[in-house]
Amino acid sequence: MSTEVKLERIPMPDKMPLIGNVLSVDKDAPLQGLMDLSRDLGPIFRMDMMGTPMVMVSGHELVAELCDESRFDKAVRGALRRVRSIGGNALFTGDSHDPEWGKAHRILLPTFSRQAMINYMPMMLDVADQLMLKWERLNSDDEIDVVHDMTGVALDTIGICGFNYRFNSFYREGFHPFIDALSHTLETCMLQRGLPFESQMLKRRLDRMKDDVNFMNTLVDDIVAERRMGGGEKAVNDLLNFMLEGVDKKTGESLSDENIRFQINTFLIAGHETTSGLMSFTLHYLMNYPDVLAKARDEVDRVLGRDIAVQPTLKQVNQLTYVQQVLFEALRLWPTAPAFSLSPYEDEVIGGKYKIKAGTFVTILVTMLHRDKTAWGENAEEFDPENFSKEAMAARPASAYKPFGNGQRACIGRQFAIQEATLIIGMILQRFELIDHTNYELKIKESLSIKPDGFKMKVKLRDDIVRSTMV
Repeated sequence: MSTEVKLERIPMPDKMPLIGNVLSVDKDAPLQGLMDLSRDLGPIFRMDMMGTPMVMVSGHELVAELCDESRFDKAVRGALRRVRSIGGNALFTGDSHDPEWGKAHRILLPTFSRQAMINYMPMMLDVADQLMLKWERLNSDDEIDVVHDMTGVALDTIGICGFNYRFNSFYREGFHPFIDALSHTLETCMLQRGLPFESQMLKRRLDRMKDDVNFMNTLVDDIVAERRMGGGEKAVNDLLNFMLEGVDKKTGESLSDENIRFQINTFLIAGHETTSGLMSFTLHYLMNYPDVLAKARDEVDRVLGRDIAVQPTLKQVNQLTYVQQVLFEALRLWPTAPAFSLSPYEDEVIGGKYKIKAGTFVTILVTMLHRDKTAWGENAEEFDPENFSKEAMAARPASAYKPFGNGQRACIGRQFAIQEATLIIGMILQRFELIDHTNYELKIKESLSIKPDGFKMKVKLRDDIVRSTMV
C-alpha cells in the first residue's frame, strides 16, 4: 500500500505581467523588503523574476533539509555571480564542482588552523593597538564614525595577517582607495537585476566599475610582485605564502597566478566587510543594553585586567566567553552575510509538501532564519546574549543558526573573524566608556553585506584604567 505525498503550492506575493516580482522588493533595501515578505508569507515563499523562479526559505526545519549537501549545492548566481568580476572562481564565488575551487580549499585550509590563529595574534594586536591609540588621542567632543573605523581595523588586520601588507587606514582621513573601489563595485553588482535597458541606464556606473576592478587588480598584483621580489628573504607563513608555495596533495598542482589574484581579492573583501559590520552592530547593541555592557565589561576587567599596557594573550581572548555571546547575538539579529543560496541536484520535496525542481535558485534568508520563533522563542526579535549560553545552544537545533553559511562552503575564516572581533571589542571595553551622543536609531545599509548606516558615537577613557610602565 503506497502513501501519496500531498504537495502544496509555495506561497507567492502578487506579481506583474512579464516582469513578475522584480519590482516587489525595494532596489535600495532588497534584504529588508524580503524580510517583510517573509513576515507576511511565512517560512517559505517563491518569486517570479522575469520567468525565473526563486524560492526564499527561513524556517529552521526546512533549512535543515536544504543544508543536506548530498541533495543541495551552493548556487553562485545573481549579485554573487556578478562579484566574479573581482573574485573569479575563488573560494567565495567559485562553484563547488570547479576543480580550482577544491584545489584552493585544500591548500588554504591550514591557514586557519589553531596554530595559524596563534601566529596571527601578534599582528592582530599590532592593528588593534593602532585603533586604541587613535581613540585615546581624540578630544572629548570628537565623534567616531564607527563603520569607518571598524572597516579600517578589519581591512588592516586581514592585510597584515594575510599578505604582510599595510593599508595604514589610521594614517588617512577617508577610506583607503581599495575600499572606495570595492564599495562602488559591490553596489553596482547589487543594482543589476536583469531589467530591459539596464546596461544603458547603469552605463556610467558600469564604466566606473571597470576602472575600479582594474585598480583593485593592480593593487593585488603589486602585493604579489613585492612578495616574489623578496623571495630570498625568510618566507612569511601567511595566506599569500600558502597561495604561492602551496601544493595540493590530491592533484599535485599549485594555484595559477590568475587564481591567486582572485583569492586575494576575495580574502580582502570577505576578511573585512563582514567583520567590520559585526563589530559595528555589536557596539550599537552594547550602548543600547546597559546591563549587557556592564556584564561584558566586568568579564573584560576580570580576564584582561585594568592595566592597558599589558597586551592580551590568545588564551585570555578565548576566555572572553560573554563578549563572544554578545558578538554571536549581534550576528544573529544582523548576520553580515545575510543570505546564501542553494540549488537541488534533482527534483526535491522539502517539508514533506513543497516541491522544488532541480536547479531552482533557493535562498536561505538568514536574517529571518535567526528570527524563527519556533527555534528562538517569542522574543526572537529582541537582543539577548543569553541565547548563546551553553544551555541554550545545546537545546537549539543547529539549523537555526547559519551566519557563516553551511558545510564545505561555510566561511573558511570564521574562527579568524571571531578571534579578531573578540580581541578588538575586549580592548575597547577595557579602555573606554561608550557614549551614544546622537541617540542613534539603527538603520541598515545594504550591499553584498550589511552594516549600520550613519552610526556615530563618542568615547571617553575610563577613569579606573591603569597604564603601568613596561620594561
